[in-house]
This record gives sequence, C-alpha cells and structure tokens, in this order.
Amino acid sequence: MKCFVTGASGFVGANLVHALHAQGHEVRALLRPRADRRGLAGSDFEEIPGDLHDEAALWRGLRGCDWCFHVAASYHLWLPDYAPMYRANVEGTRAVLTAAWQAGCRRIVYTSTVGCIGLPKADAQGRFTPTDEDAPVTGAQMTNHYKRSKWQAEQVARELYGQGAPVVIVNPSAPVGPRDVKPTPTGKVILDFLHRALPGYVDTGLNYVHVADVAAGHILAAERGRVGERYILGHTDGNWTMKQMLDVLAGLTGVPAPTWRVPYWLAYTGALANEALSAVTRKEPKAPLGGVRMAKYKMWFSPAKAVRELGLPQTPPREALREAVEWFRAKGYVKPSGLR
Repeated sequence: MKCFVTGASGFVGANLVHALHAQGHEVRALLRPRADRRGLAGSDFEEIPGDLHDEAALWRGLRGCDWCFHVAASYHLWLPDYAPMYRANVEGTRAVLTAAWQAGCRRIVYTSTVGCIGLPKADAQGRFTPTDEDAPVTGAQMTNHYKRSKWQAEQVARELYGQGAPVVIVNPSAPVGPRDVKPTPTGKVILDFLHRALPGYVDTGLNYVHVADVAAGHILAAERGRVGERYILGHTDGNWTMKQMLDVLAGLTGVPAPTWRVPYWLAYTGALANEALSAVTRKEPKAPLGGVRMAKYKMWFSPAKAVRELGLPQTPPREALREAVEWFRAKGYVKPSGLR
C-alpha cells in the first residue's frame, strides 16, 4: 500500500514508519524543516516537506495513497499560549482528514488518545475496573488543554465520518520502547529513574504498552478496523500503578525504586508554585499543573476490542520497559551514574 504519515518524527510516528517499511509498504512522511529525524534513521520513506496547514504539501503527499495515518499532534502540558495547540490539533486534524478523503484514501486512521475515553471509578473496596471505548467522558476529565484539544479533534474525525469519510480512530494508552527521541513524559520518568532523580512517586496509574504494538495497531486498524469505530491500543496486563512500574524498572536495572509516596496536595501545591514562576519566566515548569491533575486518576483501560477485532499484539510491558532502557543507554541519554 501507499501510505501517508503525519507526525513521522514523533515517538509513535517514527515507529509506525519503521513498521510500514518492514511490511513492504511505500511511505510518504510529512516533515517540517526542523523536525528531529533521529527516530527515522534506518527506515525508507519519501519526505514531503510541509506542515498540517500546507494544503499543497498535503495534496502532494496524499495523491495516489491508499492509507493516511494522521499521527501528528501538539503535546504539551504547559504553554504560555495554547492557541497554537488548538490550531494544530483541531484545525490540523480537519485539514489532514479532509484532504485524505478528497484524495481518495481508502482508510484514514486518526491517532487520538485514551484521554478521550472515560476513566474508571473505584468500587466500594477501592478497586478499579479498566474502562473501554464506550465509557462516557465527563468535563471534569478534561484536566488540561491537551486533552481538550484532542477531544475536539476526535469530534472533527467523527463529524467527517458522519459525512462519509472512511475514518478509523485509535486511542493509544502510554507507549514505551525504543526511538523515544524527545523523550515523552513516560520516557522522561524512565530517565529520571535511571539518574536517581525521582525523590518519590505519586499514587497514579497508566496502561503501559509497547510502542511497537501501538504501531502495529495503526496498520491493523487500516487493514481490519471498522469505519467509524475507535480502538484502544493498550495492553491487557499493562494497568500498573506508578509504584508497580518503578518496581519493574528496579528489577530490570538494579537501580533502587523510590519508597516515598508524595501526597497529592504536596504535588499540587508544588505545581501551582512552578506555574506561577513560569508565568514570569515564560519557561516550561518542571511539574506542570496539567500533569499533576492527570496523576490524580488511575488511567486504566481495556484493549479487548482491539485484541479481538484487530488482532492487536500484546508484548509484555516489562519487555517494553527493558527495550526503552536499552535504547536510552545505547543512544547516550543516560549519564554514567545511571549506567550501573
């Protein structure tokens, strides 16, 4: 198949380009002039210079393509001005998906986030049951501008599907693994752990999934996904608390896991102070308030639908963490103190 990929220089996008190339597909990648291409090293693709709002570039890239993967997104938990994020995530999604539909793509896979899916609630015993694609979302869950912008973008995708566009939505959870160039917030936690820079942990939870499975899930969504449906790309056994994840890292690396559980009120107060300082310095805070607000919840999800309908691979999350650590070390992200 001929494939068009936006966000190809990002964590998921780069792994998707590699996966498409490995399966023999032809890839065109939309890349801005200053995009970091390190994650794409070793892959084969045609570069299309431009951005999400460049109509000519979109037309050049999409012409003759069978599949479009819109992976690009502005992901920030703090910005001095959020208007560019909404322009990229909402209007950029409309531009790409509309162009792909007009170009005649047979499948358009839009990369959303599990942040657009309802969160689990604790039962009387304090236990959480992972939610699925049908879980309703409340306004209280939209705890930051990133989530709000992605929710609005998902509504754009649904709107275009309603008009006849062959859109399939995928909702990745927390990808882990190689080629985390930036790195992502999860990758940053791994690096802080390796550098012994985590004084404690917060009582939160994520669904951890190997980034290779997320990339495979995108391709499977193009091949087998039902138009108009959305699929959680996660791992059935990947619903871990932060403490569980850090304990697994400790077992893999020999680096001791932090034992102090940071009270939520303290983390929240620290984030408020950080953001107050950032309002003056215009520099990103170390602990954005949006991230702390998300950490209040157990973000646990069930990928059963994607496993059942798409055949989503289920690489053990422990393996994903091991490969992430090896990649960070091999690429020089880990200082000597974290190489033990």
